[in-house]
Amino acid sequence: MKDNGKRKDEFYGRLSGLVFPIAFQQFMLSLVGASDAVMLGSLSQDALSAVSLAGQVMFVFNLFLAALTIGASMFAAQYWGKKDKDTVERILAFVLRFSLIISAVFFAGSELFPESLMRIFTPDERLISPGADYLRAVGISCLFCGASQIYLCIMKNTGHAGKSTLISSFAVVLNILLNAVFIFGLFKMPAMGITGAALATVTARGAELLWAVAFSLREGRVRLRGKYVLLRDRELENTFWKYTLPVLGNELVWGCGFTMYSVIMGHMGSDAVAANSIANIVKNLVVCFCLGVGSGGGIIVGNELGAGREALAREYGGRLCKISVISGIISGLFILAISPLILRFSSLSAEALHYLKWMLIMCSGYLVGKSVNSTTIGGIFCAGGDSRFGLLCDAITLWVIVIPLGCLAAFILKWPVPAVYFVLNLDEIIKLPAVYRHYKKYIWVKDLTTL
Repeated sequence: MKDNGKRKDEFYGRLSGLVFPIAFQQFMLSLVGASDAVMLGSLSQDALSAVSLAGQVMFVFNLFLAALTIGASMFAAQYWGKKDKDTVERILAFVLRFSLIISAVFFAGSELFPESLMRIFTPDERLISPGADYLRAVGISCLFCGASQIYLCIMKNTGHAGKSTLISSFAVVLNILLNAVFIFGLFKMPAMGITGAALATVTARGAELLWAVAFSLREGRVRLRGKYVLLRDRELENTFWKYTLPVLGNELVWGCGFTMYSVIMGHMGSDAVAANSIANIVKNLVVCFCLGVGSGGGIIVGNELGAGREALAREYGGRLCKISVISGIISGLFILAISPLILRFSSLSAEALHYLKWMLIMCSGYLVGKSVNSTTIGGIFCAGGDSRFGLLCDAITLWVIVIPLGCLAAFILKWPVPAVYFVLNLDEIIKLPAVYRHYKKYIWVKDLTTL
């Protein structure tokens, strides 16, 4: 009993040391979107809607980064648990190389044909032109972000979650401050509106990258080594892609499905787009703790699997599932509690406020499923290389069920906006029975370092 109590204390100590920094980091990143909404919303509802839709391009870019960071975490956590720093540096080198290739593609797209990208999401010319201006200005941040996120990911998995959070939070605070300066023209700067929001993002991301690289160069840190950039470890890379490609597929299937939600809402009018933008921002801010549980818990489970303590990894997985349910319920209740304040201070039309009220109610239920699924699929399963299930689950849930039903409700049945939004938020709830059944199979209990 004493040993069990000691393990519990150790588990919760390690979890809190990871969850709170990661959750705070997620929260700070979401604050950028919130500050954009508040500042641009004060200019006009169309400015808010345009940047929200343009942000979907960056959202798709972030899907690739998410897959790469999940894959890097999957292996870095296990090899760090095995105390193999050399292999972690190899992982940093080849993941960073691929990340920069993806970043260059999105940078080129944002600079060369931003209007075409905007037309994917809306036919409204009032939104296309300012959204394209935003994409042109923000495009170069892809190159900075593509590198910095890989560095910060490796830091979180090698005992420096707090420093990773500090660097990311600094970039967020800088971004918010520069938003005010560039959007409204403070301190004798010209007022640049939407372009100013993009410039603030570029500057903050550049500063974030410089600090992350500088930190990695200190003695004893995991750093980028030229020999690993030039001399490739084919066996390690092949194993990495074997388990990471399903994650990439999962992120693209889920993310493109989520982007389809914006496409559907984008064709239901500016009021629907604006309300959906605010609802997503609120949802992203509140869900941060749940995502922290998933990310931090995945690192702990991965450490134990890499160290060969599979029984302990299974025990920790059970505790994480219980915590995810509790955190999801608390997050949903919190959204309900703050909804009146959000409605009071949102600068939206009366119709958009009506939509937003119902959207926030639906978000509260959505977060319970999101918390459980992000902890299991994105955290526990991936910690042991069980990455195929998420791809299959999202492909069926989104593209076979939710998106067809959403299109049917919006474009054929002509349901009202809140009803369509309800349909589009069923995915996380529909998944739950299949996720629970798969968890109990314990396929995810696997040591990747011995493969």
